[in-house]
Amino acid sequence: MRCRQRSATRGAITQSAMEVITAVVIFALGVVMMVDNFKIGAGWASDGPESGYFPFRIGVILCVASIVVALRSLMSASGKAEEFVSWEKFRLVLAVLVPTMGYVLGIQILGIYIASTIFIAAFMRVMDKSSWLKTVLVSVGVNVVLYWMFEVQFKVPLPQGPLKALLGT
Repeated sequence: MRCRQRSATRGAITQSAMEVITAVVIFALGVVMMVDNFKIGAGWASDGPESGYFPFRIGVILCVASIVVALRSLMSASGKAEEFVSWEKFRLVLAVLVPTMGYVLGIQILGIYIASTIFIAAFMRVMDKSSWLKTVLVSVGVNVVLYWMFEVQFKVPLPQGPLKALLGT
């Protein structure tokens, strides 16, 4: 006797579950928008709409749409067992996401130029397996050009973190 095979791999996140998770996140975003814009004024003043009028309504639309998506996903008979992403492919996403989150944190600690140099160098060595010479030339070169363009030419200071203060510059 042949067993019926489920389309989702055991332990994998299903399409339906991902739709519900996304709907919950969008709903929360809509609630935050509504609360924040209600505080600054979401009504109609004598001279027209207050500053939170339209963003408040967009928050309402986000909440309603997310409820519709969640309900449709929960009530849908088809697609409940479809795999959203395999764990192997999800690991590839995490291989980019986790270092990127570290990069964002690194900007706060080291500043954008040092964090960017490390970020570019790490990706070149780990993902592309570039030589050390190429890695150093590209990662340092890109940031020297960015520094020259933003700080020197445009006179737009980018985040340099507490390291600049420690060095006394």
